[in-house]
Amino acid sequence: MQSDLQTTQSSTGFLAALHIVESLRARGFQAYFAGGCVRDLLLGIAPKDYDVATSAPPEKVLMAFERTFSVGMHFGVVIVCTVNEDVGCDTQTEVATFRSDGSYSDGRRPDEVSYADTPQEDVQRRDFTINGMLLDPVGLTVENLHGKVLDYVGGRADLDAKLLRAIGDPERRFAEDKLRMLRAVRFAARFGFAIEDNTMRAMQKQAATIEQVSNERVRDELTKMLTEGHARRAFELLDESGLLQHVLPEVAAMRGVQQPPEWHPEGDVWVHTLLLLDKLHAGAKATLAWGALLHDVGKPPTFRAPDPADVKPRIRFNGHADVGATMARAILNRLRFSNDDTDQIVSLVANHMRFGDVTKMKQSTLKRFFRLQDFPEHLALHRLDVTSSHNQLAMYDYASKHFEAAPIEAYKPAPLLTGRDLIDAGLPPGPRFKQLLHDIEDAQLEGNIRTRDEAINLLRELLASQRGVSQG
Repeated sequence: MQSDLQTTQSSTGFLAALHIVESLRARGFQAYFAGGCVRDLLLGIAPKDYDVATSAPPEKVLMAFERTFSVGMHFGVVIVCTVNEDVGCDTQTEVATFRSDGSYSDGRRPDEVSYADTPQEDVQRRDFTINGMLLDPVGLTVENLHGKVLDYVGGRADLDAKLLRAIGDPERRFAEDKLRMLRAVRFAARFGFAIEDNTMRAMQKQAATIEQVSNERVRDELTKMLTEGHARRAFELLDESGLLQHVLPEVAAMRGVQQPPEWHPEGDVWVHTLLLLDKLHAGAKATLAWGALLHDVGKPPTFRAPDPADVKPRIRFNGHADVGATMARAILNRLRFSNDDTDQIVSLVANHMRFGDVTKMKQSTLKRFFRLQDFPEHLALHRLDVTSSHNQLAMYDYASKHFEAAPIEAYKPAPLLTGRDLIDAGLPPGPRFKQLLHDIEDAQLEGNIRTRDEAINLLRELLASQRGVSQG
């Protein structure tokens, strides 16, 4: 712990925030580290960033430092930029004036704020006890760390008890900012904490109000849940709190949708999806994580019970990948994903069943499969899928082996002929251009032709064959 704290204290973020605290105190103001950085230091985690709370009004903060940004003056928030001569603005630290908040009519931000005189007043407006502690960083050591903490909300006790608790009245905290309900889920999952009973009841009572939060803010919280290494627990808590059916009703619909046990001995679609989420490591790509979440989103609407008239009656999900791709695009558009991320996630959903046919594919078909954008991500999703169900990795091994063995020019070779060549051969542009070029490329990918002359000869054969069919 000592070496960890010493390493943390030498980081640019810590040093920048410490400089701000010392500078404000030299001007006669109170100043402390606040919020998540205090929580993380007490947990032995290196904070990603540092926030400072101070008695200095924002105009005094602006005057105290060389480079500042008044991004939230109405709420007493100033960004202080620590300047590095080599790179310009090196570290940005949020500095907030002690305040108490008025009503939150939009369920996001206070309608008005009033500055507070003491840190005790300031912390009462914050979200959770583990985020409501302050820390005096001046002269900080391992030995005096706990003695430097100002805890007016019981945050240290809740850290020890591994409990996520809203400060004060949880219903009021969530009414003020609906997004706090999703943050409660994310923090509880990230740290392996339980959500305190009254806090959970307040979430369940107000779950429907999460629909008042902008889709972009919901998207960002869900993406963090999926990529912080505790996605399964996060989605179990989303389900328990009642939030899931309001933020992702299509995923909530997976519960209880049975699957054929010979392929899915693990259980229903929801259980299967949770198993995939459980395998997502911290730092997983957001597109892969969302692909894992949504890969079977088309199963609930395509579920078909076993038909006794079939030779081998079993549960079926005919076309679920195509249906799922359409649903995934609608979800991602609703959540305002970028076009590139949307296309990649939809592609993951649309193509995840194709691995079942890889050993039967012609070389040309297999090579075109390899052309999918970021094919290794498709491989990664397939591995998550099968290791969360029947655990038969033969198709994964086959596809992975052939993909890794093939240089890019093998599955994405330069074309031997182009549309210009067809025009030069006297063919008028038209619908058959695409089919002719496709057939020529097929032969190239299969290894049947390798040169331009061979491609021209094949073109002649194809045209002669078409003439023969039309004359017949």
